[in-house]
Amino acid sequence: PISPHFSLKQNPPSKSAGEIQRTPRRSAYINALIQAKLYIQTHYYIYSLFFGRFSAFILLFTSMFGGITTVPINSPHLRKSGSRPVVSDLADELGNGIEEGSLHSIEANDTKSGSAPMSTVVIMPSPIFLWRFKVLLFFSWGFICCKILWNSVMIMSADLRDLFLYEAFLYYNPLLLVTMMVWLWGVNLWVFSQGNVIYSKIFDLDQNHLTYREIWKCATWMTIIVPTSMTAYIYLYSHGEVSLAASQPVLLYCAVAMILIFPFDIFYLSSRYYLFRTLWRIILPLQAISFSDFFLADILTSMAKVFSDLERSVCRMIHRQVATIAWFEADSVCGSHSVAIPLVLVLPYFFRLFQCIRQYKDTREKTALLNALKYWTAVPVIFLSALKYHVFPERWTNFYRPFWLLSAVLNSLYSFYWDVTRDWDLSGFTRIFKFTKPHICSYLLHGRTWVYLWVIGSNLILRCTWTYKLSAHLRHNYLTVFTITALEIFRRFQWVFFRVENEWNKMNSKSNIQLSFNITNEEEKLLVSGDHNV
Repeated sequence: PISPHFSLKQNPPSKSAGEIQRTPRRSAYINALIQAKLYIQTHYYIYSLFFGRFSAFILLFTSMFGGITTVPINSPHLRKSGSRPVVSDLADELGNGIEEGSLHSIEANDTKSGSAPMSTVVIMPSPIFLWRFKVLLFFSWGFICCKILWNSVMIMSADLRDLFLYEAFLYYNPLLLVTMMVWLWGVNLWVFSQGNVIYSKIFDLDQNHLTYREIWKCATWMTIIVPTSMTAYIYLYSHGEVSLAASQPVLLYCAVAMILIFPFDIFYLSSRYYLFRTLWRIILPLQAISFSDFFLADILTSMAKVFSDLERSVCRMIHRQVATIAWFEADSVCGSHSVAIPLVLVLPYFFRLFQCIRQYKDTREKTALLNALKYWTAVPVIFLSALKYHVFPERWTNFYRPFWLLSAVLNSLYSFYWDVTRDWDLSGFTRIFKFTKPHICSYLLHGRTWVYLWVIGSNLILRCTWTYKLSAHLRHNYLTVFTITALEIFRRFQWVFFRVENEWNKMNSKSNIQLSFNITNEEEKLLVSGDHNV
């Protein structure tokens, strides 16, 4: 009889079903090893390049909780700097522990099955995870700043606390209000982008203009940097480091100035150039006034108090009065009774007044003169209020105060009337919130009567509180002044929607009229050419 061992050598038996299934399982296992090693090598190299080896391990561990993204094997994102692709030679990279024949068998199976070219599964952090992580860091930073501020303020003496906080608000509330304005301007651009308003055409912007995402990015950094500097200022002063505390607002103001005037092509150079060019056209209206010119000038009138505080802050920095006893002296060079305060307050109104005069010179429209009268009514409110600190109290109460009150009422009502009847188009009042895609904001705001009533009522109330902000003799509580200035910026934020929509409707009507005029001319030419004698 023939031994079974001999028969096995001569005639090997056919493979069982389980053995046949081991080949694709082995291929999938080897493919998983390839993907894991490729992921670890690629991400560890990138993270260690930017953050160091310890941070590379942390980020590598964190990214494992993200989503799975399929990245082509020749993706440029998987390249080392100045070299070939990281995954270009898999056979050499996987030489340790993986048979080369197994790789050839995998490629042969993929070729026979007619599948697409092999792609590598790379695990990347999911956008939702990154967003939540950033929000967590932001609120953690905010909690730490608030905790440090509270502890620093509480260790001060009660009689010194209010005066010191007044000075801290003097230095930082202008930048905080500018940050708020940037956030709200980003919201304006977001609403315009969701609707059918092409704001780049209205403001004559180029293709490199900032979108709402970039505006919000700038606002985020401003929200982080300004309160951090304020926290450092209060903390250092409360712990006796007066010289270091005095340097904090100075460094912040210098950094902001350097970023704005930086001449190189970083930090959005084209947008900064557009801003400074528009400001120059506002200061010297020697040319025809464009929409962006008087639009920015109107926004500057809402920030008149911001410029006044900026002037006082810079004045104290120049005269080395930061964190000194000079706060107590209201009649000092940079005190609250300084003549420079009403001059700075009135500058935006004079700029807008000169623009209206220039517009009347170019167009001969009487509405431009009526608009100039609106800005002129703000001048008596500012100067009559400032006179309180330079005349006898009886003289102010009996003579100047009634004129100031009359000027304040006239300016508030006239400005409100002009907003509703001239700057806004009531025929399509909420059309600005009609988005191209379904959205909850469009559902809540488009075509709603309450939006109409809210904007009219809030504009009237905030126009009246405008007088409080412009009147120096009413500004005693810095928190109240800060709140009213913030409300004025919010009123201007609402005003932007309907003012831009009104201009957009005018541009569309002009283009439609021009189009119909061209069509009429073409039809007349065709009729004339067809009228001939046979």
